[in-house]
Amino acid sequence: MAVDTQAKPNGQGNEQVGYDLSLFFRLRMMFSAFWNSPVRIKLIILVVALFAIILVTAYVQVLLNNWNAPFYDSLARRDITAFFHQLGVFGIIAGSLLVLNVIQAWLNQMTALYMREGLARDLVNQWLQAKRALRLASSGLIGVNPDQRLHEDARNLAESTTGLAIGLVQATILLLSFIGVLWELSSGMVFKVNGMNFAIPGYMVWAAILYAGSASFLSQFVGRRLVRLNADRYSKEAELRFALMHANEHMPAITIAGGEENERRRINLDISAVLAVIRQLAIANTNLTWVSAGYGWLVLIIPILVAAPAYFSGGLTFGQLMVAVGAFNQVNSALRWYVANFGPIAEWRATLMRVTDFRKALTEMDDKTPMPHTLVFEKAAPGTMAWTDLEISTKTSDEATENGFRIAEGTVTINAGEHVMINGDHGVNRRLLFEVLAHQWYSGSGTVSLPPMDDMLFVPHTPYVPTGTLREAICFPDDPDAYDDAAVEAVIDKVGLGRLKSRLDTQARWDRLLDTEEQKAVGFAHLLLAKPKWIVFDDAMDGLEAEVQAKAFAMLTELKDATLIYIGRSEAFMQSMSPRILHLQSLAPHEHSTDMQTPPETAGAMRTGGKKASAP
Repeated sequence: MAVDTQAKPNGQGNEQVGYDLSLFFRLRMMFSAFWNSPVRIKLIILVVALFAIILVTAYVQVLLNNWNAPFYDSLARRDITAFFHQLGVFGIIAGSLLVLNVIQAWLNQMTALYMREGLARDLVNQWLQAKRALRLASSGLIGVNPDQRLHEDARNLAESTTGLAIGLVQATILLLSFIGVLWELSSGMVFKVNGMNFAIPGYMVWAAILYAGSASFLSQFVGRRLVRLNADRYSKEAELRFALMHANEHMPAITIAGGEENERRRINLDISAVLAVIRQLAIANTNLTWVSAGYGWLVLIIPILVAAPAYFSGGLTFGQLMVAVGAFNQVNSALRWYVANFGPIAEWRATLMRVTDFRKALTEMDDKTPMPHTLVFEKAAPGTMAWTDLEISTKTSDEATENGFRIAEGTVTINAGEHVMINGDHGVNRRLLFEVLAHQWYSGSGTVSLPPMDDMLFVPHTPYVPTGTLREAICFPDDPDAYDDAAVEAVIDKVGLGRLKSRLDTQARWDRLLDTEEQKAVGFAHLLLAKPKWIVFDDAMDGLEAEVQAKAFAMLTELKDATLIYIGRSEAFMQSMSPRILHLQSLAPHEHSTDMQTPPETAGAMRTGGKKASAP
């Protein structure tokens, strides 16, 4: 595919550049995307509500922990009246926590929903801004499988960000709430050693910090490879999914060529790459489990062991011991939040890296840094198109122009209403001229003066039929209601698809149901509806029978004032339109470049920035 030399930002073709961006930069980029999102107000309301609910929940949890003292003391005293009274208190506290937990669960889900909406819509809007998607496809690894980043990565990032952010806030509030309780209980702990009594201020607080800190350090040390491995896994999974999708889309051609075995080997290589990364992840996660599970089991006994000296010395009642154990567990749980979530945090950072790298590449697609050996585009005089000293290079570097071609007739002016056919030497990549006129190829020299893009319509070599209804396909890229029913049905009859009039509003894979000739007919139907002033064909009639071509061009005679530029060879166009003939002349007759030929499927995706920018 042609590479836009003006749209290659610094190093964006190399995915590894993502590792150099700071976490702060990535978070700032995503915050900016959400802040400019239509869901900003909803997210702010939900965040405030969540924060309030978490605060109230933490307060009620403190009440529940304090409830342990009178409850367990009533058991120690065998006081049945106090026992049943405390059961009633527990019912009120537990019922309140149940209601708060249900409300928080709903707010969590709604926050994740709107996070995904804001992120997904932002990425799609960035991706489908004029010319960006096509340029991105030519920008190296960052342009491979954008569907993975737009769908799976956006979903994972929205959901994991919501879950981790809420967990972090909740752990912080619990820590602040219970560390005071634990410190106060520690003040009553007096230790006796060799007949001497002494107290350690905040004894249980320091014990909880030491316990959680050691677990955090070990977890980070053991699981340090998880971020990179998760990023590699997402990349390999995307490549495998693309390979499967590509094989499925082209299965008829693969089967006819007897290439199943070749495809099987290719796909198995992708499967092996995915499995290799998963094996490394399995080893890393297993090693991390030794730490997380080990500390998880120890926490059942550690707080009792820490508080036992004060209990056995008489400094704590049994109820106070249970309060201390509960507060220790809450502080430890809050401090170990990072430990318990090291794996999810690693996955979140890997997803954040993929999404922000993708978004950064898209936003830099509009970089207009001057490049050597670049065409100059200007607005043409009304009713004209002009090519001045035009030489088109098949390379995007500043190599000699021998790697390209020029217009043999020199400077050319095409007036409104003219019919022009452009042929070329054998081996000349005529499609690059089509891309130049569509403002997609910039490598070369000379000046290209074009009419307004809204007045131009480009008909690529390979038709494009979008998903949806047949009406949407015919009207594309305009809205389905841009033309009335009578006009749509009239052009359907003209292009020979009258049998489908009753199915205009049927949702189907029309790119599968229609053969190539019928798909090109859909494009001609749109052309007749749009009535553009300038129409540029990229050898669009290639492969069709002569009578079909003649019928198609006969229909164009209805567009009396349209300028027709046919790049390619067509006897039917010659006979029907009596065009002026122009020639493309290679600058190196013995060195024709074939490696840069634009594949038909890429040309089929050609779009311009105007409203009437393309026909299938």
